Amino acid sequence: MKKRGMHGYLFKHGKEDKMKCSCRCGTCGGGIYFLGFIGAAVFYLQQSTTFWTGVLAVLKAMVWPAMLVYKLLGF
Repeated sequence: MKKRGMHGYLFKHGKEDKMKCSCRCGTCGGGIYFLGFIGAAVFYLQQSTTFWTGVLAVLKAMVWPAMLVYKLLGF
């Protein structure tokens, strides 16, 4: 049995190993954040009455986790 060096191992197994990614590396949080963004955008947009308050609502929806943490730390 011939030994392969590190180059042979990486060449043979490099692409297959990269495709087997589970959500343990923190990538699933983006989906949860996106759902929260959509919910916050709907909440803030329902309260807006003009175009610029709608723009402000979208901006608020992007930073709602920061506002939440700020309010919780102030509590």
